[in-house]
Amino acid sequence: MAFREELQVQIYLHKGVEYRELWENTFAHHLSERDKDKLYLDHFLWHLCSWGATDCVTREEAIQQFHQQPKSKCVIFYQFIDEAYIVEDATTLMINDLPHIPFDMQKGDLYVMSIERTWSFMLTHEESCGPYFILR
Repeated sequence: MAFREELQVQIYLHKGVEYRELWENTFAHHLSERDKDKLYLDHFLWHLCSWGATDCVTREEAIQQFHQQPKSKCVIFYQFIDEAYIVEDATTLMINDLPHIPFDMQKGDLYVMSIERTWSFMLTHEESCGPYFILR
């Protein structure tokens, strides 16, 4: 995936696990391990939203919130692969910039998280689920 040059994106091939853990510790910290198991959070982090376990917005409202959210630096990562991207200048980052491949099990579940971990935007491989946006 080629990002627009002004976004100043760095790729990290082995950071996916780290960012998934950080995301879970940030956005699902209020859940017990038992509750996380009930949501199958270990399958898909976005189940936190689809199962109603956190406040979020979905569909067009999620896209609108993502576009309107002030962005400086953020991280993009996937559910099942270990590559991650750091977007150094995300001020103009839009949904069309994201390396998301719908219906693909490798690049179909994508997470964008602010570097400050104050918000997250999620795209899923399922047509009937998402996108989701969480604001802490």
